[in-house]
Amino acid sequence: MSNQSAAIVQRLWNYCTVLRDDGLSYGDYVEQLTYLLFLKMDDERRKIGDPSTIADAYSWASLVHLDGNELESHYREILTALGQGRGLIPTIFRKAQNRVQDPAKLKRLVSLIDGENWSRLNVDVKADIYEGLLEKNAQDVKSGAGQYFTPRPLIQAIVDVMAPQPGQTICDPACGTGGFLLAAYDFVGRHYQLDRDEWLHLRQEALHGWEIVDNTARLCVMNLYLHGIGHHSDRSPIHVDDALANKPSDTYDIVLTNPPFGKKSSVTYITEEGEVKREAQTVVRDDFWTSTSNKQLNFVQHVHKLLKIHGRAAVVVPDNVLFEGGAGETVRRKLLQESDLHTILRLPTGIFYAQGVKANVLFFDRKPGRERPWTEQVWFYDYRTNVHHTLKQNPLTRADLDEFVACFNPVNRHERVATWQEDEGNGDGRFRAYPLDDILARDKVNLDIFWLRDESLEDSDNLPDPDVLAVEIVEELEAALEQFRLIADDFVEWPDEA
Repeated sequence: MSNQSAAIVQRLWNYCTVLRDDGLSYGDYVEQLTYLLFLKMDDERRKIGDPSTIADAYSWASLVHLDGNELESHYREILTALGQGRGLIPTIFRKAQNRVQDPAKLKRLVSLIDGENWSRLNVDVKADIYEGLLEKNAQDVKSGAGQYFTPRPLIQAIVDVMAPQPGQTICDPACGTGGFLLAAYDFVGRHYQLDRDEWLHLRQEALHGWEIVDNTARLCVMNLYLHGIGHHSDRSPIHVDDALANKPSDTYDIVLTNPPFGKKSSVTYITEEGEVKREAQTVVRDDFWTSTSNKQLNFVQHVHKLLKIHGRAAVVVPDNVLFEGGAGETVRRKLLQESDLHTILRLPTGIFYAQGVKANVLFFDRKPGRERPWTEQVWFYDYRTNVHHTLKQNPLTRADLDEFVACFNPVNRHERVATWQEDEGNGDGRFRAYPLDDILARDKVNLDIFWLRDESLEDSDNLPDPDVLAVEIVEELEAALEQFRLIADDFVEWPDEA
């Protein structure tokens, strides 16, 4: 982030501490900034002659000079009016509410936004500012926003090996704040000299996302908008809906996604006695290989159906997807049969804002039907064993994944070279392949495979620093608790969280 971007982020964020005293959360603050920032930039575009679909009665000019109760009342009116209908603007303002109850503080927030000429800032600066605000929001453990924020270095590495091209369509069925879609957009823009039609396709047609949470969807749409995506389109690139609810009506060249972890699909209902109950809901779709209430297994199946034949996917999944029996085994067998599951990246703990996450990235290509399995071997890159990251002291960087990207060999992944050689002993090579027959011979087709020695178990001199070790212990306990929750969800009625 540039010094200019960082300074604006800090200036905006400092005011959040004032509003926090009034009970406004970080998420609420970013949400209000989104509404006001959109109105201000629409006003700036009007002044240079760009058309606007926002009526004059609900424009920035109608708001900026008001004070007190009149300001608060008109702001609520704007939020309600702009949330009606379909398209990009209604997606941003869908179910919007004013969370700033003090008119004087609302006026201060309006003045903060009005004091900056956003059109004068280039796209990268505006995008940096908003990404900075989203990351600060993700760092707030209490808000739970971290589950919607995939580490950007990981996203960059995944997009680098997937290497999207001009004219391709890219989908994220659990898009959060838009990290994968934006990284794909940036990759194509940086690596190719695009003509006018290719730029138009990239900005208006190439990117598609689904997000079930209204607040997160609006942040995603605004994030895309600040990157120059969707400006002159009457459709929103993001659909506010449950991606798993229906079979896809379209298919895509590339799917990149990090579906939400740790929750089974469920429905809440009220009994005749007035008691609130929640029960696991099995997703039943005739295009799925199996029916299950495990949301991650359902997303793996959904991603497969989202792909065109020969389309490519990268999906972040928790460990249980690799070893869980029953529906898990069925999904793994079908995935090996009907796609080329060519690569699995094992991720370390300590890189996600949501704690208790032990995750992997599955890379696979959808293939046409045939009797013989399409997967011939699965390459594993183990970036977990003997790797120690924390969010503050030792955060993940893009450079940490350089070796993985090189081993993946995106230019021609059929010419890969293992860094671990069986005849040379265990060694420390993190990249090796397992033939399909060896995988099918494993109990339940278990893909939770590792081979490196855990040095911390053998030599106390190799233990990480105490602060890193403490964080890792917390991560391991959180991950174990999450696995127990997944198992117990079918049997236990958990109390609603406050």
